[in-house]
Amino acid sequence: MVHVKEMARGAGRLGRCQDRHMRSADPQLAALGEEARRLQPRTVALRRALHRRPELGLVLPRTRDTVLTALADLPLDVHESRTVSSVVGVLDGGRPGPTVLLRADMDALPLNEDSGLEFRSEIHGAMHACGHDTHVAMLATAARLLAGRREQMAGRVVLMFQPGEEGFHGARHMIDEGLLDQHGPGGRPDAAFALHISATLPSGEVHTRPGPLMAAADTIKVQVSGRGGHAAAPQDALDPVPAAAAMVGALQIALTRRVDPHEPAVLTIGKIVAGTTGNVIPETALLEGTLRTLSEPVRAQLHEEVRQVCRHTALAHGCSAAVEIEPGYPVTVNDEEAAGRVLSVAAEVLGHKRVATMPTPATGAEDFSYVLQRVFGALAFLGACPPRVDPRTAPPNHSNRVVFDESAMAAGAAVYAALALDALRE
Repeated sequence: MVHVKEMARGAGRLGRCQDRHMRSADPQLAALGEEARRLQPRTVALRRALHRRPELGLVLPRTRDTVLTALADLPLDVHESRTVSSVVGVLDGGRPGPTVLLRADMDALPLNEDSGLEFRSEIHGAMHACGHDTHVAMLATAARLLAGRREQMAGRVVLMFQPGEEGFHGARHMIDEGLLDQHGPGGRPDAAFALHISATLPSGEVHTRPGPLMAAADTIKVQVSGRGGHAAAPQDALDPVPAAAAMVGALQIALTRRVDPHEPAVLTIGKIVAGTTGNVIPETALLEGTLRTLSEPVRAQLHEEVRQVCRHTALAHGCSAAVEIEPGYPVTVNDEEAAGRVLSVAAEVLGHKRVATMPTPATGAEDFSYVLQRVFGALAFLGACPPRVDPRTAPPNHSNRVVFDESAMAAGAAVYAALALDALRE
């Protein structure tokens, strides 16, 4: 969760965001959109180069080299990690001031692409199905927009190109290496912002909300142990399969009877494995699933509920259960003032009709949550549903058929740059 002191410090240094309908227009921010559109061929070329050669996890050597090449002619102080394939570019303005961090994740997903794109993935078993290639291209173009305005900037921009967002805790690795402690005059950035593209939102629109935006995601693994035997004589065995099956229902009941109905939570068992053939009762059964929550107290409560339900259900069937809960990303919590700043700045760049406050959080997870636990900031979604496609039926992120409207990248690059310039106003 965002620490209260960090919220106060960030809000104090950068000022409280005005209502987006009350802000006076800033010609400098309004001009960013047109300039980003002029740079669109460069943005598209970088995105497609990354899309053709996706890489997974924390070690992305080709991706890092491509990013370094894209940034090579800019006046950046570039830092590379020795343990993961991260890149940090630091752009100093013409005068001292606060520090703003902008994030783009770089890794792909383990999928075989079936999008039909001319520039589809050339790597078997890897695809940029979550749009991280577009994030990198947008942030590289935003760096170019900002570099041309550095003399008017009062402060510093930190460009965070991170690996390993798809379950590898890449942001945490970078934080552990000192990302947040090395680049701000006060010991860490004063604000942090990120955009995440979405194929199921109208193209070129920015959507976000204050407070919880995305869920914590934890992995559940349960091994139910019984005693194997002949399927024709179940009385001589302790069958773990009925116990495992009963757990699935019992866990759903616990979710509705033990958790406040006003607290969102999702528990899905997505994998059950047991046995080798139809006439043998197996010794064990394995369940795997995911738990999504939007507050840390409910998260902790459900960890304990899952353990109790599984163990007691197993005992009721004469079996035992070993429960493992692997913590994933924390809840992604937007600071209220920072979320308002994103909406107001995006409205200046894109127009008021192209921004929206989300009524409810999303139950996906994001490791930018690690940054927002420590720094005043917000994450927002950038719509990129292709033309003539209904956003409600478009293949979503993480689909092997997902397609993003590349024209939205100009909007994203402009908003990235505008967020930095807005925060670094004298």
